[in-house]
Amino acid sequence: MDWTELCITVPAADTERAAAIANMAVPYGIYIEDYSDLEEGAREIAHIDLIDEELLARDRTRSLIHLYISPEDNPAEAMAYLRERLAAEGIGHELAANAVRESDWANNWKKYFKPLPVGERLLIRPTWEPAGDPGGRQVLSIDPGMAFGTGGHDTTRLVLETLEEQVRPGLSLLDVGCGSGILSIAALLLGAGRAVGVDIDPLAVKTAAENGALNGFEPPRFTVLQGDLATAVQGTFDMVAANIVADAIVSLSPGIPRLLRPGGTYIVSGIIDTREDEVIGVLSACGFTVTARREHGGWLCLTARQRGEE
Repeated sequence: MDWTELCITVPAADTERAAAIANMAVPYGIYIEDYSDLEEGAREIAHIDLIDEELLARDRTRSLIHLYISPEDNPAEAMAYLRERLAAEGIGHELAANAVRESDWANNWKKYFKPLPVGERLLIRPTWEPAGDPGGRQVLSIDPGMAFGTGGHDTTRLVLETLEEQVRPGLSLLDVGCGSGILSIAALLLGAGRAVGVDIDPLAVKTAAENGALNGFEPPRFTVLQGDLATAVQGTFDMVAANIVADAIVSLSPGIPRLLRPGGTYIVSGIIDTREDEVIGVLSACGFTVTARREHGGWLCLTARQRGEE
């Protein structure tokens, strides 16, 4: 089985933030090359002053973060996750798949992506696989391409299961950082009347719109916008879902109340368990009370309502 090495190059000052995002994509280990404090580290840690000339010649202004991914863990989705989340955090970066052509691994993982039951009512079907007998489930057909969101990642599954519980017929949904569009499409299949997806990544916007059409959802019932909340989204919604990283939730949440109708629901996911208290604190400061919590594999999905409307 061939593993894929992903290499992220970031400014040295952003190493810690970028590494946290990388750990979310591949939680079982990363390797960081950071030479920004080479001399100081050599003296304090290794207790030496003589440093190899090749090391001294390394670029001190940038760090390299290496991740190693098996095909079952979908390198294409990890790449999309990293690209979208790093961009959302404003971290300049370069992404490369070493020793394997992107065109190869972007397709080879597909043989591991099979129809996937989620919750009690959904069946996620990759377009290249027959659904078979869905057993009464709603079939969500998807080709994520290089956008994040197949339903296999814990963060996405947690939101899908939450949507199954929370979606009511006819409601409107805003999907923040929509990626492949999977959350919006799932909500529509579960009975939502309208969904709007927004993403800063033009590739995600294109992919989400194509997946919507694949499932029979096009404007005005399903609309995908490119941009951020401040510039791209107008109006109010019954529900806002954000399957993004904790830092993005922290920064975006103050702007969410203006987008929610009275009694609306705010669902946030992509939260590593060590950030739970911080995120809950921010939600509380923004006027929200957490009313439900789901957890799997060290990831959390929180459901919140504005205080006084629980």
